[in-house]
Amino acid sequence: MTSETTLPVSRPARVRAEVRSLLHLATPIIIGQLATTAMGFVDAVMAGRVGPRDLAAVALGNSIWVPVYLLMSGILLATTPKVAQRFGAGQIKEIGPLVRQALWLALVVGLGASLMLLSAEPILHLMKVEPELIAPCMGYLHGIAFGLPAVALYYVLRCCSDAMGRTRPSMVIGLGGLMLNIPLNYIFIYGHLGLPAMGGVGCGWASGIVMWAMALGMAFWVGRAPAYRESQLFGNFEWPQWAVIKRLLSIGLPIGIAVFAESSIFAVIALLIGSLGATVVAGHQIALNVSSLVFMIPYSLGMAVTVRVGQAIGAGNPRQARFAAGVGMGTALAYACFSASLMLLLREPIATIYTTDTAVIQIASMLIVYSALFQFSDAIQVTAAGALRGYQDTRVTMILTLFAYWGIGLPVGYLLGLTDWLGTATGPSGLWQGLIVGLTCAALMLTVRLARSARKRIRQAARA
Repeated sequence: MTSETTLPVSRPARVRAEVRSLLHLATPIIIGQLATTAMGFVDAVMAGRVGPRDLAAVALGNSIWVPVYLLMSGILLATTPKVAQRFGAGQIKEIGPLVRQALWLALVVGLGASLMLLSAEPILHLMKVEPELIAPCMGYLHGIAFGLPAVALYYVLRCCSDAMGRTRPSMVIGLGGLMLNIPLNYIFIYGHLGLPAMGGVGCGWASGIVMWAMALGMAFWVGRAPAYRESQLFGNFEWPQWAVIKRLLSIGLPIGIAVFAESSIFAVIALLIGSLGATVVAGHQIALNVSSLVFMIPYSLGMAVTVRVGQAIGAGNPRQARFAAGVGMGTALAYACFSASLMLLLREPIATIYTTDTAVIQIASMLIVYSALFQFSDAIQVTAAGALRGYQDTRVTMILTLFAYWGIGLPVGYLLGLTDWLGTATGPSGLWQGLIVGLTCAALMLTVRLARSARKRIRQAARA
């Protein structure tokens, strides 16, 4: 970690140096995240070519398993600031024991997430999803459930590698997973190599197999590469130690709940829209999939900011931590200007990539406009949350996030979209307008919290 005394003197030079360091760290994360998220894009496109029913089933399945995955990965994300601070402080040999306990936690959390997916059918009935979509949706979820324990283990090893400044493995493994997912989808969807044609259900089983391949690939990488040798990640075996796991949960559980609070709004909206028919669901899924792809860049920047802030705190340099957080937010905001403009200009061509159905294209194009509008607040809130994770300030972040999304965003969207209380119900448009309101509130509150946390750390260092 670069100390404050070695930084360039002028502020513009400091900003340029920090942007270079941030992008050097974030670029492989971005590529890896885009590759992983592109699997959902591939699923949607290939299922959409089979028919609207298969696309709608995959869409509903995504609306359930993605929030569960984000809850799981958010809990395990506690590994990143913990490892980053040890790495910044030069305590390399303490990383291995910590990661081994995180792997035990990942195994339990991954199995729990699988059980949640396997028992998701009552949710579909509760939300009055069309009966013809329930069976293929559950078949898709069974395939995903098969892979969740593996992706939990992968995520811990990836967080460890990222926190040590080694982000290339996540890029290579992510790209490899995407390349494997395409032929597996083809085999399972259309029925080859003696397998029956499974349609959209096959996407789930292909993804589950890819998750296991990624976990094994990451374990082989960190177990053999010289860069991880000093940390001795697999040098010893220890049974679960509740004291260590409890500390991980104290940081990770609020992160998981906060991430789940945001993602579950999209899930609830998808389920509410499910009662409006397969065409509306398909249009919503296209817009949501585009948003997810675009979101991966500020999300990856937020992960890189977590590392930069965590390493600076570990090195005893809170002013550099605050500076890194500010530069990260500015970089994400600059990206938001670019992505929003592109989405507004190319909304219809983007929708035609997914489907040739005119009605679906019209709905998707309309919703992509709303997605473009919330790019700014989304970029700010995700990088602010990333910086707060670097400070290990997660409990208040969770409370603010829950209030913004569930206390403000979802009620406003429900009133605008599905009731006549604030005028004529506008369907999916009103629900997406509620998302804009919730994300904006989250961005404002998390920015204020970040400023307070940074000042508090600087005052503590001054007193020490």
